[in-house]
Amino acid sequence: MLTSIATVSVSGSLDTKLAAISAAGFWGVEIFENDLLTYTGSTAEVAALMRSLGLKCTAFQPFRDFEGMPPELRARTFDRMERKFDVMQELGTDVLLVCSNVSTAASGDRSRIVADFQELGERAARRNLRIGFEALAWGRHINDHRDAWEVVRAANHPAIGIILDSFHSFARHVPVESLRAIDPRKIVLVQLADAPALTMDELSWSRHFRTMPGQGDFPLVDYVQALHDIGYRGAYSLEIFNDRFRAASATTVALDGKRSLTYLDDQLRRRCGEALLPARGACRGVEFLEIAANEAEAPQIGHMLSTLGFAEVGRHKRKSVARWSQGGVNIVVNSEIEGFAHSHNVVHGASVCAIGLTVDAVERTLARAAALQIPSFSQPVAPGEFEIPALRGVGGSLLYLIESGRGAEIWQQEFVRSADPPAVDGGLTAVDSISQVMHYEEMYSWLLLYIALFDLRKTPMIEYADPLGLVQAQAVESPDMGVRIMLSTSAASQTLSSRFLSAYEGAGVQHGALATADIFASAAEMRRRGVELLAIPRNYYDDLEARFGLDPAVIERMMHANILYDRDTDGECFQFFSRAFAKRFFFEIVQRRNYAGYAPGNLPIRLAAQARFKSAPASRVP
Repeated sequence: MLTSIATVSVSGSLDTKLAAISAAGFWGVEIFENDLLTYTGSTAEVAALMRSLGLKCTAFQPFRDFEGMPPELRARTFDRMERKFDVMQELGTDVLLVCSNVSTAASGDRSRIVADFQELGERAARRNLRIGFEALAWGRHINDHRDAWEVVRAANHPAIGIILDSFHSFARHVPVESLRAIDPRKIVLVQLADAPALTMDELSWSRHFRTMPGQGDFPLVDYVQALHDIGYRGAYSLEIFNDRFRAASATTVALDGKRSLTYLDDQLRRRCGEALLPARGACRGVEFLEIAANEAEAPQIGHMLSTLGFAEVGRHKRKSVARWSQGGVNIVVNSEIEGFAHSHNVVHGASVCAIGLTVDAVERTLARAAALQIPSFSQPVAPGEFEIPALRGVGGSLLYLIESGRGAEIWQQEFVRSADPPAVDGGLTAVDSISQVMHYEEMYSWLLLYIALFDLRKTPMIEYADPLGLVQAQAVESPDMGVRIMLSTSAASQTLSSRFLSAYEGAGVQHGALATADIFASAAEMRRRGVELLAIPRNYYDDLEARFGLDPAVIERMMHANILYDRDTDGECFQFFSRAFAKRFFFEIVQRRNYAGYAPGNLPIRLAAQARFKSAPASRVP
């Protein structure tokens, strides 16, 4: 696949954009006119920069309000076009994107529009240039690629072709199958953009909410396959308008763009019976969570874990690392004075620094990660120690990859089991889910990383109310639900998510949800052990009784234990929450009864309860 991206998709000055696009590995770049107009160098210097970076200029864009203009404006329009031809030739590109007219002065007379393109074709041909006509979803008379294709077909000029943009097609609900009616020889360029499914006007949707392929809800693989089937083998170029991306670094956005097209290309090839990349890693579960802590923090974390029913079952043979366990849950507390965990603790304080995922075919997963430009991590290990492969995760944390079936081997070889570990009876059985919080501009990056690398599917994005702003969240899940990761962010500066980022000094794991088969028994045992739970107000329980008609005796038990409740058409869930350690991370205890969701109705209740403690200082243990 020939990959390209429009400079409008990336933040920064034009030279910064081009350097990031080249470094990400793109073949070509579309020069957006405003980027050129605001650049201090000459057009010839831009062309030289592209050549030095190994980039082909795939197109110059956009030319607006061309077709159907009245006679008094038509001559001026063609004069303007000739000047753009001069710029194109200086840039070294032969393609100009002409988007459908939105001017109120434009005529919808089809014969006049066709005549305009025939004359334009003659002018372009004299300079060995080509025109790509794109239908804007909000075009005044042409807003559907089928209509644009009819104009191109009627113009019947070798210099006139069509540019397809997936956003405009999907925003107007144009059937993918309609692409098969287009002559692939007349397709000048294909622009790709994904987007979440929203109900709003097409212009606002396009200008603020486009995403990279795979990050939204459009069936882009179907779109590209239809083009592949008719024989299109030209460039695919990203044209993304998104407020998040404008706030992110050029390097991050360009890399995400290339990663998204690599992932898309792999999906297409697999449909065609081949593969570009090794298969996505199959996640089987969470083998451990690793918490970085200094020597003073580690005992406090150990106390917190003991109140949740964990027992310290082993110590590392050579390192200051303790393994706390309960049921199928392992939590590693690392208080080493050097190495990755120590560095993480210096920056973030006591916090989850790594997640250990059980994965089928680790080497294959690592090869896929390398092809997707996902950075790996390694540090020296002593003779006889396991060298567990790791990838860079959210906020500088790590994702360790453990081969399925080898977890017990690692614990046995690396750790000395406690002589007489205390009984564990908090009732916890497994890691249910992990919640990661990141900066607003980072969320789509991590969503793409997870779904492109692992066999995880994304759930619809939700919005919920924090007392001080809105929060957006979206989960990725393995098919068997053995791995669930909730990604959340907020643009508001005072939400709990944003305060976590401030206290934590970066993105990371905010909380882990731990499964139990009997929430009431777990709550009773943890209270006996002295756990500090998040207090839920009585008003919540009065409303709960009215909404769900639960037995008052059950409501009373839930209120006594600060247990929250939710129900859907398939099942129900119960949950309660620990207080946060130093305002950085906390635990959720959850019991699911045929319930697959995340209790969105309870999120504002939990956030309001946590907000009541926001005035207390976030202590940092010396």
